Amino acid sequence: MKLRTSLLAAALVAGLATSASAAVESYKIDATHSNIQFSLRHLVSKFSGSFSTVAGTINVDRDNLEKSTVDATIDIGSINTADEKRNGHLKSPDFFDAAKFPAMTFKSTAWKKTGEDTFDVTGDLTIKDVTKPVVLKVKLLGFGAGMGGATVSGWEVTGAIKKSEFGLAGPAMLGKVLGDDVAINIGVEAGFKK
Repeated sequence: MKLRTSLLAAALVAGLATSASAAVESYKIDATHSNIQFSLRHLVSKFSGSFSTVAGTINVDRDNLEKSTVDATIDIGSINTADEKRNGHLKSPDFFDAAKFPAMTFKSTAWKKTGEDTFDVTGDLTIKDVTKPVVLKVKLLGFGAGMGGATVSGWEVTGAIKKSEFGLAGPAMLGKVLGDDVAINIGVEAGFKK
């Protein structure tokens, strides 16, 4: 009887452990249905650009979204500002130095709930050889059935950085031409990883 009770208790503990680990769902960022946009001042107007290649994973605990994590990598070579000459200049050592630093990364360190579906997500942003903490405003747009019936999640992200803090100030002659504040707007669709 004692052996039977012990086996039952062990099975129950194992079942609870399995349930707890099953609570975390991993979603792979879908680059085709995600967009990463930025904008900054140029003289007295603004111009914008985007990065088309992103990869990463969002780990979600739906019962406690503050336990979620995100790890994303953006390909610098995929920058697009609708002008090939400008794209090339931004990839050059004057700015991103894409040949030496081909990617930027973001790894979350904390999620703080600010509303029903909104969060302040703090993380380490690395551009070139500089890593700094940034806070992004994140809104969960929801979960639903995607193509083929797989579950997808949708996210909206906004934030801002100072480009000078990441070694992106550019040549001194551009100091009065380009603003330092870069606005970030991101839309993410991520599919459940089986």
